[in-house]
Amino acid sequence: MESTTSVLVTGATGFIGRRLVTELTDGGTAVRAMTRHPERYGGAGEPVGADVNAPDTLPAALEGVDVAVYLVHSLDHDDFEARDAEAARSFGAAAARAGVRQIVYLGGLGDEDEDLSPHLRSRREVESLLGEAGVPVTVLRAAIVVGHGGVSWELTRQLVKKLPAMVVPRWTATRTQPIAVDDVIRYLAGVIDNPDAIGEVFEIGGPEAMTYLDMLTVASEMANGRSIPVVPVPVLTPRLSSYWLALVTDIDVTTGRNLIDSMATEVVVHDRRILDVVPGDPLPYREAVRRALAERLAEGKAV
Repeated sequence: MESTTSVLVTGATGFIGRRLVTELTDGGTAVRAMTRHPERYGGAGEPVGADVNAPDTLPAALEGVDVAVYLVHSLDHDDFEARDAEAARSFGAAAARAGVRQIVYLGGLGDEDEDLSPHLRSRREVESLLGEAGVPVTVLRAAIVVGHGGVSWELTRQLVKKLPAMVVPRWTATRTQPIAVDDVIRYLAGVIDNPDAIGEVFEIGGPEAMTYLDMLTVASEMANGRSIPVVPVPVLTPRLSSYWLALVTDIDVTTGRNLIDSMATEVVVHDRRILDVVPGDPLPYREAVRRALAERLAEGKAV
């Protein structure tokens, strides 16, 4: 059954965006796929050219839109906090002028009373700035998203594949709650134009809270058929860690540092209200890893 709701998805060519656009269009929803280069777009939905960092491009993209999904961030920039704040404020204002009735945002987990990293602090600020002009915002807060093409998962995969043994800093003992990308897409689609989700903040995650070291160990077993030896190092700063990641993976230093800064903060789910709004059991971590590896193999790439 086709939906009468018109949805704009920002970041439509990204890891989450392209999957969400496909999911929504397959379900009969009219989707505008927002990208800076619509002439190059080959995915699902109707391509529309706009840039959250160029406010004058937003009105045309948002015209007639009921729900806007905001999936933009600037982790590959040193000044990402200022850039993301300005973009969120501009987008929220443009959405209000266009009569958008809901903004859906994928943010980051983390307790309010924690000393949040700049990355997580920025995600939290974006939540409020998107709604500053009056459009109700639905927030889904997640930790590591596991799926082929995701930056966090790609870090994990490359580390366990390329290293015969791993020197790990203290932050690998921090607990997190990874979630399969399939579940993220299911939750995003499920809260769009859902009256029970309007203006709400939900925490989303897989069924297991685990340390980053646990995640690396399981990923190594599944990708390599064996665990890799681990050597803990008491002192390895985020900056040194980011240079280390840049040496052994193809993740750039700035993105790596901004991600690692967040890994000293425990990010686990305490509130499971999302299960009442979008029912269904989330996938275990092992199944999420299996799917990510299978999708990579399906593209003809070695795991």
